[in-house]
Amino acid sequence: MRFGRLELLHILLAVVVLTFAFAVVLTSSTAAQLGLSYLDAFGYSIGISFLIVLTGFLLHELAHKFVAQRNGAWAEFRVYPFGLILALAFAFFGFVFAAPGAVYIQGNITRRQNGIISISGPLMNLALGAIFLAFWFVMPSSSIFAFILRWIGTINLLLAAFNLIPIPPLDGSKVIRWNVPIFVLVFAITIVLLLIGLGIIAV
Repeated sequence: MRFGRLELLHILLAVVVLTFAFAVVLTSSTAAQLGLSYLDAFGYSIGISFLIVLTGFLLHELAHKFVAQRNGAWAEFRVYPFGLILALAFAFFGFVFAAPGAVYIQGNITRRQNGIISISGPLMNLALGAIFLAFWFVMPSSSIFAFILRWIGTINLLLAAFNLIPIPPLDGSKVIRWNVPIFVLVFAITIVLLLIGLGIIAV
């Protein structure tokens, strides 16, 4: 993949802001689940949040970029300044607005190529979510690693489901315009795994 210098700066900024935002949201539940003080829980949450951002956000965007470049398009990540502000503001109300930016794509691409580029991000989240939940499933439930794996897996699936909502400018709107059966299949699998991660479906 080819990266611009400005793009790398934007990626770093987005990762730092999102990591802090997720850590703020996760600290209370981490303290309760692991029996830690708030300060210790925040330290743990920074580490967990970095893994969430690395997998759920960064690899999602890099999947878009990789597939776009493979299809001959120009593709670079740019932050939305307002998106960064919203991520920080919402975090203190217990919610992460995980849309600090996006991969901008330019080039003469077909509807099919656009659909494939668009679905690559949610598919990355879906694959990672499934892998993390699979490891969580075989871990002792009292293990701290089980707690971390479940959080990372579930948030990846939540991000996949959100991005697959078929409303512009979300990925789902371009995927459904390209291929409805593929959209339905991927969305259905994502929702089922998400419900498992949330504990709504018992396995």
